[in-house]
Amino acid sequence: MGAPGGRLRGSLALLTDLYQFTMAYGYWRAGRHREPAEFELFFRRCPFQGGFALGAGLSECLAFLRTFRFSQADIEYLESVLPITTEKAFFDYLRTVDASEVSVSSAPEGSVVFSRVPIFQVKGPLLVVQLLETTLLCLVNYASLVATNAARFRLIAGPDKKLMEMGLRRAQGPDGGLSASKYSYVGGFDFTSNVLAGKLYGIPVRGTVAHSYVSSFTSLDEVNPRVLRPVSGEEPVDFPSRVEAWLSKVCRLLQVPAERVHCGERAAFVSYAVTFPHNFQGLVDTYCVMRSGIPNFCAVALALNELGYRAIGVRLDSGDLARQSVEIRQVFRTCSAHFHVPWFESIPIAVSNDVSEWNLEELAQEGNEIDMIGVGTHLVTCPLQPSLGCVYKLVKVNGCPRLKVTEDEEKTTIPGSKVVYRLWDAAGFPYMDLMALEEEPPPRAGKEVEFWLLGRNKEAGKAVPASVEILHRLYLKDGQICQALPSLTEIKKHAQTSLSKLSPAHKRLQDPEAYQVAMTQKLHALLTDLQRDSP
Repeated sequence: MGAPGGRLRGSLALLTDLYQFTMAYGYWRAGRHREPAEFELFFRRCPFQGGFALGAGLSECLAFLRTFRFSQADIEYLESVLPITTEKAFFDYLRTVDASEVSVSSAPEGSVVFSRVPIFQVKGPLLVVQLLETTLLCLVNYASLVATNAARFRLIAGPDKKLMEMGLRRAQGPDGGLSASKYSYVGGFDFTSNVLAGKLYGIPVRGTVAHSYVSSFTSLDEVNPRVLRPVSGEEPVDFPSRVEAWLSKVCRLLQVPAERVHCGERAAFVSYAVTFPHNFQGLVDTYCVMRSGIPNFCAVALALNELGYRAIGVRLDSGDLARQSVEIRQVFRTCSAHFHVPWFESIPIAVSNDVSEWNLEELAQEGNEIDMIGVGTHLVTCPLQPSLGCVYKLVKVNGCPRLKVTEDEEKTTIPGSKVVYRLWDAAGFPYMDLMALEEEPPPRAGKEVEFWLLGRNKEAGKAVPASVEILHRLYLKDGQICQALPSLTEIKKHAQTSLSKLSPAHKRLQDPEAYQVAMTQKLHALLTDLQRDSP
């Protein structure tokens, strides 16, 4: 069986922890394996000390569930690792196991989600839904974490700047790299440098040259081929000589000594421009940005313009990015006015250089002329929080609500089959996720609702929602997809829409206002009764 996205080979049914199988055997021996059960997948705290997360990974979870079964090779391997006292009939039973009786409800992928509110609700035979735990957590935890991290970068950058994910070389292995590309796109990035991610997921890919290309050239003698045909189709011209002529003009205008402008850098730019005349971008910080990189770029770009081509931009990978972007933009405006080339003043400026949230905030505060930002390590490795910490907890089995009781109140689970309602205020912002038992009548817009906030059990509160939305939808019923799944682009669009509807107080990246998560009076009474009856 191929993995979701085609990233792994072999059966994903074994991509789990051994203790899932020891528990499964225990259920089977006790004759409990067919008991109906329900688990919920959620996280306990919003990541990055923020106020929200983006739920992601649903499509891959559904793809996994649709093909969940054990091959003969899987069974033989399990026989070799489980205790020798394990009955053979158990392995015969595992041959029949699949997800044909499993149902999954979830918030739509890309939705804003909050701590302790289920992202997934999973129902089915106890043995089967227990076996799903680790794999579902694996598919959701990192996906949601990266999507949320990307969303934070997007919120800082604002809607107008382009963002490119370029973290493959720093990612935690190839699968982590692909997941990072996919879910950073969901979170609001525009491009990836990851070619395989582009192929698999349809994400737009970008990339030109590295410093090694620029530094590999020493003189214009190394440029080959040397001629470039104008867009008009006229006879090819000797391009290096055109660039040299433009360099003299640019250096006079910018008052830069022509002899100080690096010839090898110019040769690299000329070579790349001849090779990709419609897609020329200059990496301008291999030597000195303002005394060499920018004069060389301008000379090549103006020579291309003379032949009917337009350069697509410059990239900076070191130094004071904000200050340099302002200086470069001023040069472009000067050249645009002096040489009567209107489009030249708006040439895109791209930057990279180990960009973090803090760097991005600093750029925004300083003011800059940057059009595109490349982010790698701080996006794909999520150094501010390496794991979302999703958990998968039993809330009902054989018709009886189940509760984990612990001295750590945060780890106490909320029992029973539930419906989650999102309550909206008159300003059009969601302000509370209300958990209710399945059998309760739903809250209604304009009608008073009594609630108990999680973690504040002293007294009930009351609210009158302007509108009410059921958070979860049924995506898998008895092993079958029961509604059309959105494309990755549609998930991305939903994520941005979902974020746009969130109150600015909840979107603040530092010290956000806590979003309210609550339960109804009836659910609170059930929780209290079960806690009282526990030893």
